[in-house]
Amino acid sequence: MWRRAGPICLHLSGIAGRRVRRPPQPPAPTATCSTSAFASSSFHHNLGTFLDSIRVPPSRSLSNQAGGDGSIGGECWSCGAKGAFLSCGSCRSVQPVDPAVDYFRIFGLGYDVKDTNLEGKYKDWQKKLHPDLVHSKSEKERDFAAGQSALVIEAYRTLSKPLPRALYLLQLEGIHVDEEKTINDPELLMEMMEIREAVSEAGDSETLKKIQSQMKRKLETWSKAFQEAFDKRDFDGAVEATQRMRYYERAMEETVKKL
Repeated sequence: MWRRAGPICLHLSGIAGRRVRRPPQPPAPTATCSTSAFASSSFHHNLGTFLDSIRVPPSRSLSNQAGGDGSIGGECWSCGAKGAFLSCGSCRSVQPVDPAVDYFRIFGLGYDVKDTNLEGKYKDWQKKLHPDLVHSKSEKERDFAAGQSALVIEAYRTLSKPLPRALYLLQLEGIHVDEEKTINDPELLMEMMEIREAVSEAGDSETLKKIQSQMKRKLETWSKAFQEAFDKRDFDGAVEATQRMRYYERAMEETVKKL
């Protein structure tokens, strides 16, 4: 189920006769998802509280303003230079957090970040914003740095994985997705049962890596399906794609636990 923030509510179950065409399915696993374990989910001690204060408001479209190294920004609070974004290019002062800035703009990216240097851009921002680098600055600027650094960390963790990135894009459109809703698809549910059985019976890491690799490919398939649906403003199809992505992401997590 998904609903747009505000008075308009839509439910997948209420759309008669509409079913999103599935992308081609990779072959089912025989004993077959390699990828490295997920990055640590630990955050700064006060990150949760801080992020709650800057959550993206509903019904916002993906920013088309420049971002990253050449971003369009405001006026620097310290030197008055124009175009200050997160930090000032003139005096290098860290700027106060702007709740209107979305995660994609921070890195100057669109939805498909696979072929871009997201990690490199993340590290570049941290070199400018990390609180340890402004320890000699005023308390005000140290607070700005703590907030901006936390924002960049959350943005990186959200955009670096297909499912959180997709859910964030829907959030920018004011669409809430019920992440606990199950899909009434016997074929998919049977596939998940077979995957769990294969993971349970896997006796070596090589077999588990093969299973993980296949789940990763299926996750990528549905990530592309999401992008296609989202680009067409087919939010029903986009939501269903995220629901299927979640099944494969959880299957990958199961293999990680056993590796």
